[in-house]
This record gives sequence, structure tokens and C-alpha cells, in this order.
Amino acid sequence: MLLLTASSGLNIGDMIVQLFFFAILLLIITGITSFAVSFKKRGKQLDRIEQKLDQMSDRNNK
Repeated sequence: MLLLTASSGLNIGDMIVQLFFFAILLLIITGITSFAVSFKKRGKQLDRIEQKLDQMSDRNNK
């Protein structure tokens, strides 16, 4: 058991668990951020498509 303890008295297993949960927290933050950015880009893209369709329908009506 002496090999599994760090010099500060903190178990190696505890450090691994802390790093694991920190990585999960970073993944959640990254996922939320990327979802928000892609949602914003999708909205802008839909606006551009709608403008193009309006232009095409105006040309056909003239």
C-alpha cells in the first residue's frame, strides 16, 4: 500500500478520480459552447437561405 500513496499523503486513486471528473466538466462546458455556436450559425444560415428564396420568388413574380 505504501507504493500507492503520493508524498503529500493524497492517494493516487484520488488524483485520478479528480482528473477524471475535471475532464468530464471540461467536456460538458465544451459541448455546451459548441452547441450554442452551431445553433447560432444554423440560424444565420437559415436567414441567408430565406433571403435567397425571397429573391428567387421576386424574380419569378416579375
